[in-house]
Amino acid sequence: MKTLRLKPGKERSLQRRHPWIFESAIARGGADSGETVRVESHDGAFLAWAAFSPVSKIRARAWSFVETQRIDAAFLASVCARAAAARGLFDLQSDGVRLIHGEADGLPGLIVDRYGDTLVAQFLSAGVERWKAAIADALLEATGLHKLYERSDASGREREGLKPVTGWLRGEGATEITIREHGWKLSLDIATGHKTGFYLDQRDSRQRFAELAQHRRFRRVLNCFCYTGGFTVAALAGLQAAGAMDGAELVSVDSSQPALDKARANLALNGFGGEGSGVKAEFLDANVNTVLREFIEQGRTFDAIVLDPPKFAPTAAHADRAARAYKDINRLALKLLEPGGVLLTFSCSGGISADLFHKIVASAGIDAQVDGYISERLGAAPDHPMTIEFPEGEYLKGLVVVKKPA
Repeated sequence: MKTLRLKPGKERSLQRRHPWIFESAIARGGADSGETVRVESHDGAFLAWAAFSPVSKIRARAWSFVETQRIDAAFLASVCARAAAARGLFDLQSDGVRLIHGEADGLPGLIVDRYGDTLVAQFLSAGVERWKAAIADALLEATGLHKLYERSDASGREREGLKPVTGWLRGEGATEITIREHGWKLSLDIATGHKTGFYLDQRDSRQRFAELAQHRRFRRVLNCFCYTGGFTVAALAGLQAAGAMDGAELVSVDSSQPALDKARANLALNGFGGEGSGVKAEFLDANVNTVLREFIEQGRTFDAIVLDPPKFAPTAAHADRAARAYKDINRLALKLLEPGGVLLTFSCSGGISADLFHKIVASAGIDAQVDGYISERLGAAPDHPMTIEFPEGEYLKGLVVVKKPA
């Protein structure tokens, strides 16, 4: 077994069971891509078994902190089975579920989502790439399913020295899938959709938006970076439950026409937006910042606005530039909000902490000369867990801001 020896003082994070070992912490040692190595402190004490990555700044990712543990197919099968079983602890109200959430589930660099009878996996680290076949078998065994599609096309693979890979890994079938979420349906394509096909992490926030729409009976709703219209569907579901659909106006904005086509189809799938529904649904293929500025010039206002932008800051090194982008869209959105209106604003950037995001939104409010209550904090659904040992798992941050009445 090959060994990594750490520099003095660099063992503390592993002793706290944090799974990452950075290149700068290693005194000597190496291995092939994805090969299991024994990690030792500077004085030779065992710390962990880890998967080695020759090119990544995260030079190794821990599999286990138990010295007697063998890292083999049986180990991976047990970890997959435990992670899949853990999802039964949560009331998820969907057949679209995150089954494996990387480091939080003890499988660094592995993302697995279940959409009905189909699994979709992203192998984003050298370790899980090396064990891909065994992991695929373990996932099907743990779930009793037969179809597994690979979407290993995220940018993280480049940092591990891995090329993009997509396609059926086990079985085959249609890539267009419709899932159930709460009381509505959402269609997605696992071959072309963002991430593994859809943003399952926003499931609970969509439900919360539906509840707010039902309670507040929004008349004008703006969904920015709407992708395939999940928040738009949620708003309409809430308005329908309140008997308040007639006369409602919903504007959905995205810079992708295919995404907007899917959003329009998702409204139709749930019986919303057609003739006779009483709802005016508008879909704009445009830059969000441009649209927000145009609406301000036109004097348009909204009772509810959703800002769910893409990842502006993948790492802390991008935080300053991302902070300016987040501040700008929040400033514009707050200006468009009616007194008493509701803003749901999110950051999925790992380089932006919850505290920093709060400060960004506060600064946007000051510049917009808008005061508001932060009535709620939102985050990823519970099948996207953050663990005690790995706080970096908290990537999605959301705030519900209520603009103070005039």
